[in-house]
Order: sequence, then C-alpha cells, then structure tokens
Amino acid sequence: MSFFTRQGILKREGRHRAPCFLKGVRLSRHLLIVEDNAHDVELACAALELSNVQCKVSVARDGAEALDFLSRRGAYAGRPAGQPDLILLDLNMPRVNGHQVLCAIKGDAALREVPVVIFTTSNLSQDREACLACGADDYLLKPEGFAEFVTTINQLGRRWLTADRCA
Repeated sequence: MSFFTRQGILKREGRHRAPCFLKGVRLSRHLLIVEDNAHDVELACAALELSNVQCKVSVARDGAEALDFLSRRGAYAGRPAGQPDLILLDLNMPRVNGHQVLCAIKGDAALREVPVVIFTTSNLSQDREACLACGADDYLLKPEGFAEFVTTINQLGRRWLTADRCA
C-alpha cells in the first residue's frame, strides 16, 4: 500500500482506476501515462487533480498496451484519431519495456514528434544516456514525497501541456 493511500489522500476503488479523467471536464490536451504500477498511476492522477494541470489522461499498463494505444490496434482499434500531447513513460515494465517503447515511438514518423518524458525510479546514468540518445524529451526521477510529486506533475503540465504548446 502506498504512502498516499495510507494517508487517506486516495481511496482505492477496485483494483485500478484507469483511465482517469478530470471529472466532468472535456479538454483537448491529452496525457498518456505508461505505467505498470497501479499505485503510481493513482498517485499521478491525484497529483493532476491537485495541480493546475487540466488534461484528459489515458493509461497504458505496459509497453505493449502503449504501442497498441498509439497505433490504434487491438483493444484500441476504435479509439478516436489523434495522438497524446505528452507521453509520461516508465522504464521498467513487463512485456515491452520503456526503452523499447521509446525507440519505437521515436522511430515512427507518425509518432516521433509526440514528446516523451521518461518518469522512472532508475537513477542509472546508462538508462538516462540511452533514453536521451533514443530521443526522450526529458528524463525525470519519480519524487518520493507526495508534495514533490504534485510539484513535478504541475511543472510537467505547464511545460508540455500548455494551451499555446498544443494549439
């Protein structure tokens, strides 16, 4: 159980609340979170709700699901056209890891312009270097505390999801 759930900031409703959306708000900006840890997804959604970032959020639970989402295939064949304005990508995931997802995105002419921010617990210099060499737009370590997490998500939103950037 995460620190944030223990503190009563989040209420678990079932196994996983994905995708999460700002309640009752229809927005054109779109964030794709690629994360296999359900607690980290809940934390990111809670941080978005508490920050000034207002966007639609979709969640892929691993790299294979993210590639299906972006390519509109499999379970996502019927999703509306268009790509997210930002992808928040974890590195350590089952089936297809974040490195593989990043290289697939940046190697695809239809996807390479979508900003990808690596959001991970890995502080290994070789991971950072490999991601930046493959085309990651930024590489950030996941903060340990909730306040820092909200601040980081807020800064990411202001940098990558502002109205003028997405227009």
